[in-house]
Amino acid sequence: RDEIVPINRKYGIEELLGACAAYPGASNARRITFEYVMLKDKNDSDAHAHELVRLIREYDLPAKVNLIPFNPWPGSAYECSTPERIRRFSDIVFEGGISAPVRTPRGRDIDAACGQLKTTAEKKSRAERDREAAEAAAG
Repeated sequence: RDEIVPINRKYGIEELLGACAAYPGASNARRITFEYVMLKDKNDSDAHAHELVRLIREYDLPAKVNLIPFNPWPGSAYECSTPERIRRFSDIVFEGGISAPVRTPRGRDIDAACGQLKTTAEKKSRAERDREAAEAAAG
């Protein structure tokens, strides 16, 4: 978790889940939605799914877990889990009594999905972006 979510070094999973349990909405049956990005060989194993269920149950959280297939970009250090792996993960979480729908990625084929647009902009220097903006404004 420290590698994927660096702020975990300051606020660990226990502190995060404790805050979720203390959240006022948790006491009146509103569900907390967790967004879980599926990364091949990083956080997608059966053991990870069982641990996720254990943690949500340990903190008695009314929760839903949206499973989000990772949207890769050129040079990314991560890959998306296979559809079969994501389905298996979802099944384990669901069998643990927690809703775990798989989100449908959109725009991935044109590098326009969540997390992909930034990389296109980063490839251009600040001067290039400023020049393009000036040209666009000039019409």
